[in-house]
Amino acid sequence: MTRTQAEGIVLRNYGGFYYVQNGESGIHECRLRGKIRDRVLTGDRVRVTLLEAGKGVVEEILPRRSELRRPPVANVDMVLIVMSFDKPTPDLALLDRLLVLADYQEITPCIVLNKSDIAPTTRAECIMDYYPRVGYRLVNTSAKKREGIEELARVLTGRVAVLAGPSGAGKSSLLNALLPDLSLATREVSRKIGRGRHTTRHVELFYLDSGGWIADTPGFSILDLPPMKRQELARHFIEFEEPARWCRFNDCLHDQERECGVKEAVDRGEIATFRYHHYLSFLVEVKENERCYN
Repeated sequence: MTRTQAEGIVLRNYGGFYYVQNGESGIHECRLRGKIRDRVLTGDRVRVTLLEAGKGVVEEILPRRSELRRPPVANVDMVLIVMSFDKPTPDLALLDRLLVLADYQEITPCIVLNKSDIAPTTRAECIMDYYPRVGYRLVNTSAKKREGIEELARVLTGRVAVLAGPSGAGKSSLLNALLPDLSLATREVSRKIGRGRHTTRHVELFYLDSGGWIADTPGFSILDLPPMKRQELARHFIEFEEPARWCRFNDCLHDQERECGVKEAVDRGEIATFRYHHYLSFLVEVKENERCYN
């Protein structure tokens, strides 16, 4: 029996089998070597022994760059936060929460404003005006008319991405729009395991012909702020960094303190009032969490 060592990426775990994509030899249905005790996640880079007839054995999990719990995906380096022009109206508090979660995990966020074929709400216009100005990436799309899809695919080049956002914003529609670019070899995984394209009960990773990966997931089920000290929260609001240098106190929370550079920036209109209010709301949550973790 021919045995070859190779590295690959786990596309999906199904029924105790791990479907591993190896660039040279396609997709292999693998079992785990008994010595492996850690949980293997979709997105894991693994070392495998390739057997005949498309079979293989996972020998080792390679070090992870990142790890999400829910959805369980490894090595994610971009999150597409999907909001819509309307129907539903963008939830700015949810957007800011997801931005904090992404930054905490050191995952690059990209805001995707979908349904550009309909008139934008005031909140959608606010997203388009404010977030790119302070440094966030924004892509406007219409999955229905396939507008912005090529730009989004270019953003994903070389990335492993997941989708996040409220129900109805069009995450599945965007995935549908991106799926025609998938290679035939990757589509074979779904055919082998009898999975419909978009019944998102499990996490599955798809390769895009543009050179990136996108995960089809059940969605983010943990939206609680991660455990952090209260002084850390402001670091995850990127437009706070410069004005915070002018705060009188090094441990300023930008709340009740005097001579606060962040509050002065809010007063000058440099920081949006709604963003500052979301920060204060999250600060209360972080303080409550501190009591639970201590």
